[in-house]
Amino acid sequence: MLTLNRSETTSALDYNILNTSIQDTFAAIDRFEWQAIEELRVMRNNGYYSDAGYASFEDYCEKELTKHGGYRRVRDLLSAKKVVDTLPEELREKITKPSQTRSLLRLVKTPDKLEQAVAIAAKEKPFPTAADFAKAVQQVAPTTKRAAKSENPKTQLCNSVTVSQESHPRYGDSGVIEADAPNHWQQIVTFADGERLLINNTDLTGLNDAIVSESSGRTYPKEYAEVIAALKEQHQQELERLYQELRIGLQSEATARAEAQVQEQIQSLQNLYKQQKEQNIQLQQRLDEMESLRQLETENQQLKQRIQDLQNAVEQRPSQQWGNTMTQQATKALNKQVKQALEKTIDLRSLAAEPPKENAQECLRLMGMALKNLASAMNNTQALEAAAIILGSEPTPIAIAYRAEQLEMLPQAVSDIRQVLAKPGCSWQEFWAVAQEYEVIKSDYWGELTTQETELITALQTASSQPDTIGIGSIVAHADPYRTLYVERGEVVEDLGEEVVVVWDHWKEQSKKTDRYFRDELRFWQPQ
Repeated sequence: MLTLNRSETTSALDYNILNTSIQDTFAAIDRFEWQAIEELRVMRNNGYYSDAGYASFEDYCEKELTKHGGYRRVRDLLSAKKVVDTLPEELREKITKPSQTRSLLRLVKTPDKLEQAVAIAAKEKPFPTAADFAKAVQQVAPTTKRAAKSENPKTQLCNSVTVSQESHPRYGDSGVIEADAPNHWQQIVTFADGERLLINNTDLTGLNDAIVSESSGRTYPKEYAEVIAALKEQHQQELERLYQELRIGLQSEATARAEAQVQEQIQSLQNLYKQQKEQNIQLQQRLDEMESLRQLETENQQLKQRIQDLQNAVEQRPSQQWGNTMTQQATKALNKQVKQALEKTIDLRSLAAEPPKENAQECLRLMGMALKNLASAMNNTQALEAAAIILGSEPTPIAIAYRAEQLEMLPQAVSDIRQVLAKPGCSWQEFWAVAQEYEVIKSDYWGELTTQETELITALQTASSQPDTIGIGSIVAHADPYRTLYVERGEVVEDLGEEVVVVWDHWKEQSKKTDRYFRDELRFWQPQ
């Protein structure tokens, strides 16, 4: 932040930094002044002042904007905007501040003369001053000045005076004193555009060292002018300091918001990387499971082929050619295969009692189906019971077959549900349209979903029971996280169609208790 103290010398300052700061400060002043005019127009045209109980726009200005000049200052600002709007686009940029439009105001009803006056002033300087505009207006539409009352011996009149108070609406404008002073601390000043105003002596500087009013016998000496100049310098330095603090504050706020947005993006990318990493691990586990199942299927095919070869060998040759020896050998080999199958069946039952931690559902389903087929081929009760334990059904062929059909739908059910949950803005109705098709195996697919997916389903179900539209009686908060009202609680008390009226809890002790909002500016309030 750049500040100037009396003890500092100009040699200690960098010209480029100081000049840039001065340019930015004046640009900010002009921008905020035009912005204030736009906001005043919105307040007046839309009648928002009535929300606070004011009967008229003038009443609002006199009560709320007293320290800024009240209704008279607001009227001058709105008149300046009227002048700018009347000009064509290429001439509007010549007017940099509202105070320059006072002399142009009387030409608003004649736009051609108004454009001519601005064009004349712009030829002499790229950015004319208020005095330049007043001079151009006098050329386009000259006015006759009133003759001074020189016959009145009670008043000593100044040739020319200038408004030196920055807060005055006509700051920087020059005029003449053509009438007697109404009192000893004020003068009646006539400006180039013909307007006459009553202005304090302390707000004026002129060609004379003192302003004399013989009607009261009071004289303001040169020493007063020096004190006034010192006060003006101090006030100017204070204004510069405040403008610099405002500029630095705005830059700091913008930087803080940008940093917050960057941090939020980094956090989102980290969460996305974490999710992708978890998905890669799950895919690798799934691949390992599929490889194990493929090996198991290969072994089953080999066993079936061996049994088929033995059966073909027995069927192709008559029993008398083999004799008793071959029959005994075939019987021994078949008994050996059956014994090995039964031993594996017993092992599978112990595996069903404690299923594997990885790929449990698909692995157990395949093992259950294998045991069911083995039980059917050999009429083995132990294999049937093991298949029932693994598949979680009754130990009957019909129950096991029905359960196996259900588990065959499990991979497709998990895939469909995850596809719905991955859609942006997924609703409970979209999820339920898919989930009700697999309601019979809900406990099975629920165990396959991740914790984040089950929590999302629960949140969607909870949100579906709440009202979707904000209406009368809704408890709301502001939707913009950068607004103070984002954490405050309010209640909708009136529905105006596209807008609603909200009563805020923390405004109960203030004069303004309600405000109007569009529905998309609000959200349902949630306790922190």
